[in-house]
Amino acid sequence: MKKRKIKNTDLEIAPICFGGNVFGWTLDEKQSFEILDKFVSGGYNFIDTADTYSWWVNGIGGQSETIIGKWLKARGNRQDVILATKVGSENKEHPVDVSKKHILESVDASLKRLQTDYIDLYYTHFDDEVTPVEETLEAYDEIIKAGKVRYIAASNVSPARLKESFKVAEEKNLPRYVALQPHYNLIVRDQFEKEYAPVVRQFDLSVFTYWSLESGFLSGKYKTEADFDKTARGASIKKYFDAHGKKLLAALRQVADKHGVQPATVSLAWLLAHPLVTAPIVSATKDSHLKAMFAATDLVLDQEDMDLLG
Repeated sequence: MKKRKIKNTDLEIAPICFGGNVFGWTLDEKQSFEILDKFVSGGYNFIDTADTYSWWVNGIGGQSETIIGKWLKARGNRQDVILATKVGSENKEHPVDVSKKHILESVDASLKRLQTDYIDLYYTHFDDEVTPVEETLEAYDEIIKAGKVRYIAASNVSPARLKESFKVAEEKNLPRYVALQPHYNLIVRDQFEKEYAPVVRQFDLSVFTYWSLESGFLSGKYKTEADFDKTARGASIKKYFDAHGKKLLAALRQVADKHGVQPATVSLAWLLAHPLVTAPIVSATKDSHLKAMFAATDLVLDQEDMDLLG
């Protein structure tokens, strides 16, 4: 498996990132350790989490980082893992916040939970759109110089604020974002392709897509209206089961059958074939999910497949 470099860094990753939102939520500590062991034994090394995962369970979050930290310590493999976490999102204790004070407090709390002295990639998770971008970047500059963070990236930040951040970084000699984590997949395309892709090209960013399978919609498990009522996430994605969505799912199944793989594998291979995407972020809670995930790095879609998927 050929590794990919995160642009403007010395970080090399296998081209699938594990989404750690499931740790401490749908997977307990023991299950999380087991799935992480299998993920890295498959040759993968990139793990993504956030300081507020999973705040919707306990109101605060921190469970995901804590589990990952315990796993890293138990396995003694920190140097083999590229670790990403995030700052700025809300929980029941605080709103969205990218102030210097919040970042400086939060990075230390994340490092403690993760049981490490550095974070490879530190994201602005959500932008409060109030804090001056200079203040946010100054905070990042301080923690990079302290050796706590290697590189910074952005997730839910508007194109305008992203551009402003790059302008200020250039003018003030402050750190610049090296990657973007957008919501992008086969069924949700417009915002990234119309608003973010030009920014990605302009500033030479790596792209790590979140909700790469749209909460399972693109995994092939939803075949009828009734299927959406059987899962916790079904209600939120049922809106995609319209004429366009049904046509896309049929195309996914056709391409999957042709190659003898799962629809999820095709969905991820489509992202991997995108010239702007460095790696999709995907969660897994069972072996079959991992198998579908791993197969995506070996699947090469031909032009007929790409045309069918649209």
